[in-house]
Amino acid sequence: MASATGNAIKTVMLRELRALDRELAAYPDDKSIWLTPPGISNSAGNLALHMAGNLRHFIGFALAGTAYKRDRDAEFATRDMSRADLSSIIATTIDELDNAFAKITDAELAADYPLPLFDNRYKTEDWLIHLAVHLSYHLGQIDYHRRLLTGSAETVNTVNPRELNPAGR
Repeated sequence: MASATGNAIKTVMLRELRALDRELAAYPDDKSIWLTPPGISNSAGNLALHMAGNLRHFIGFALAGTAYKRDRDAEFATRDMSRADLSSIIATTIDELDNAFAKITDAELAADYPLPLFDNRYKTEDWLIHLAVHLSYHLGQIDYHRRLLTGSAETVNTVNPRELNPAGR
């Protein structure tokens, strides 16, 4: 993929996935990532599974032809998976996305996304931007969830501009 927009989307998504791994590692233990305090409907663990499943389906499967089969219900029903197992899923997602973006052509970015979405058609590039924003939205929820549960305002450098490509490089 040669387009600047496609490369920017890839860079941001991979940055957010690395930040997700850091967020989960910052929880005090495996159990705490599965807690849902009053007023919170999803645990950090479920959001992490949802983020990975969403990207592996909409990018890996739909655009790069991976064999991934999404089970969205399981993303929200799973409980008590270890942080190490979640980290492994995140690493797999990073690898799959890195490989997928290497296969996506500029023509594919400009074309309609291959799957119908909500009875509409969208340009692939627009759908990828949506997926990046969706990923960032849930990452922010996890950051807030961790701070709420731990009482710690400590950052894990979630939105780190140093992980973006510097201009002209």
